Formats: sequence, structure tokens, C-alpha cells
Amino acid sequence: MKKSIIIEIISILFALLFLYAAVGKLMEYNFFKGQIGLYPVLKPIAPLIAWFLPVSEIIVFALLLVPAWRLRGLYGALALMISLTGYVVGILTLSKRQPAGLVVPEFLSWHQQLAFNIFFLVLAVVGIVLQRKSPRLAV
Repeated sequence: MKKSIIIEIISILFALLFLYAAVGKLMEYNFFKGQIGLYPVLKPIAPLIAWFLPVSEIIVFALLLVPAWRLRGLYGALALMISLTGYVVGILTLSKRQPAGLVVPEFLSWHQQLAFNIFFLVLAVVGIVLQRKSPRLAV
């Protein structure tokens, strides 16, 4: 399969994932903010996180749609996936209870979410490597 097609598929998968996640968080903003606020360390910044995360996901979504900005979008996707994976690891290792409604897609358990995130984290790295190796595709 051609590199450009693989990069396109990876970009579309991330774009759909981030758009879906961002819209869900914004539509259920109060619930999302409340779930973040369940953790004492995050409670003071829960409103900031509840806006920053979906806005970041929308920005990355937009970057991935524009071929000239795709590499930046893939780096943004990688940064988001590292952050979200770190959050899931923290929930699984440090928390006595896992909040409902923060897993995307919603039907996954927290352990399944970790595997899902790791898969997409690897996908972001593959996309970045392929994009960087394609000088006509990278900007």
C-alpha cells in the first residue's frame, strides 16, 4: 500500500476519533467537568480541562484535514494520545474508583481504553514517521 494512502487512512481515523470525542465532551460539558472534578488533584482545574481538551481535539481534527498541516496534526494527535493514555494509566493505578463517562468509545472498560489508546498512540507514531519520510507530503 502506498505511503500516502496509509497516511490518509491514519489521518481520517484520528480526525473522526477527535471530532467524536470533542463533540461528546462539549455536549455533556457539565457531566464531563464533574467527572474530572471527582479527583482532588484535578478539581481546581476541571473547568479548564473540560474546555481545553475538546478544543484541542477540534484543532487537531482541523489540522489533520489539511494536507499542508497534517504533520502538525499528527504531532498534536500524538501529544493528545500520550496525555490521555497517561490519564488512563493514572486512573487504573492510583484511583480506587473509575469515573463513568470519560472513556471514548463509551462501551469500553478502562483496561480496554488503555489498549485502544496504545493502539492509537502507535498509529500516531507510524503516521509521523511516514509523513516525515515523504518530503512532498510533509510541511
